[in-house]
Amino acid sequence: MAFRPRRALAVFWKDFLDLRKNVGLLVSMAVLPTIMVLVPIGVVWSYVRTPNHADLRSVALFYDSSLPLGASAARFLIDKTLVDWFGMFLVMPVFVPILIASQSVAGEKERRTLEPLLSSPVTAAELVTGKSLAALVPAVAITWVAFIFFCIGVDIVAWPLVQMPLMPDALWTFGIFVIAPLFAFFGNGVAVLISARVSEARMAQQLSALVVLPLVGMVGGQVAGFLKAGLGYYALQGGVVLVLDAVLLWASIRLLDRERLVSRWG
Repeated sequence: MAFRPRRALAVFWKDFLDLRKNVGLLVSMAVLPTIMVLVPIGVVWSYVRTPNHADLRSVALFYDSSLPLGASAARFLIDKTLVDWFGMFLVMPVFVPILIASQSVAGEKERRTLEPLLSSPVTAAELVTGKSLAALVPAVAITWVAFIFFCIGVDIVAWPLVQMPLMPDALWTFGIFVIAPLFAFFGNGVAVLISARVSEARMAQQLSALVVLPLVGMVGGQVAGFLKAGLGYYALQGGVVLVLDAVLLWASIRLLDRERLVSRWG
């Protein structure tokens, strides 16, 4: 059956309207971006507040023993914080689609609203496209808005020390507009696959959320000094996720086949 963009957009619009009515989900979606913006701003502010503290140089030397004697340890740590925090920031475009996509498939099973959708002539590709857009558009929009507030906040608190805007830099600009959407697609694909196999949205969210653990672990490795992040490091992550996205898209279309869902959940 031919792919009809209008039917995919109809699925997207239906899920988008459902999302607007789910106050609890909207609140959950707002909590993570708030944390992702405020925490690094607070860290940068702490470095700016006491730039000559002796402990800062000790910490800076832990990460780079070749740091020149006259170099500002506070500035070094601010730059490192901004590089490392991008890895943690990527948790947001992964996690927000998980919240939405888990509700859009497993949630429909709970509400018994999946049957009318399956009785329509929508194809598996149209169903995946519509539901993916309903998760991806809000997730990417939230990530970009949070990025704007992050840049403004960092530049304001860092200005007394650096006397110049630090954000947005090349790494964050490339990462937010290229890598973050790939991660959002990955989170959505995982959630769609899992929610198609389980009967409860909460279980789908809990299982899907496990995919953020490797991301958090890699950021932990950066903070511990085991991994050195940079533009190439994050670009490599984006390349790996791009391949995983293609696999997830193929698997989602197969798993969300309408006939298969009708026989299983109809």
